Amino acid sequence: MGKFDGVLLASDFDNTLLYTEDSLRAGAPVPPLPERNREALEYFMTHGGRFAIATGRALPAFLRHAGDVPMNAPGVVCNGAAIYDFEAGEYLETAMLNAAARDRGQAVLDRFPGVAVEAYHIDNIIHVVHPNSISRQHEHMTHVSLTEAPSLPEVPLPLGKLLFEADHETLENVLSFLTAQGWAEDYELIFSVSHLLEMTIKGASKGGMIRRLAARLGISMDHVYCAGDEANDLSMLRAANQGFAPANASAAVRESGVTVVCDAREGAIADIVEILDRKYS
Repeated sequence: MGKFDGVLLASDFDNTLLYTEDSLRAGAPVPPLPERNREALEYFMTHGGRFAIATGRALPAFLRHAGDVPMNAPGVVCNGAAIYDFEAGEYLETAMLNAAARDRGQAVLDRFPGVAVEAYHIDNIIHVVHPNSISRQHEHMTHVSLTEAPSLPEVPLPLGKLLFEADHETLENVLSFLTAQGWAEDYELIFSVSHLLEMTIKGASKGGMIRRLAARLGISMDHVYCAGDEANDLSMLRAANQGFAPANASAAVRESGVTVVCDAREGAIADIVEILDRKYS
């Protein structure tokens, strides 16, 4: 038996497992995984640990990187809308938005004409309605093509999430609008970054799906550890026995009671594995 048998470590991808901010903004290739992280994860898995990705990215935006990431567990994708088995190439669980969510999203677009929305279809197609400069930049950053649609009700179901794109002040007004309509309680509404507001069905968060993943693996939440850098990671950081954040994480995450480790560029996951190595010695 390995020292990490029955232990699950889940990490956000962008700016946690590896630092992608600079390359994404420049439209350049994502840098390689820090060697410290690769060696640490291989050590962790060799000794029985299970490592999973928990990303806000839609599946097609992460699949291009999946082969470069050492992992031995299914992962959480689309900000908690699904659990995907990378080895089997299939979804294990999904939590989808319904037709009412499309109509409500269209009401947002009608009220705020400068807002764009990306609609993430489960078949790895990303539709966009009212594309703006942010959606085009996002397309350029992720290298995943967007399929333009004239309106949200014309985008086919099932959808994993809606991603509203505008400046932060406008998105705060979008959030207030959704709340005023009495709709906010039906969804997880989270800023992944200041200009991106994510909308998934209630309970479809990274934290909720990490709980489901742990149950699937037969791992107690007492032995689940999570790492992330932005507000959309907070649900899993709070669900974990111990949450970790790289030094480059947002202030809200660093100040949430997590253990702060080194910058993602320096191999933050390796720091976490070293901590777990001492804990399970």
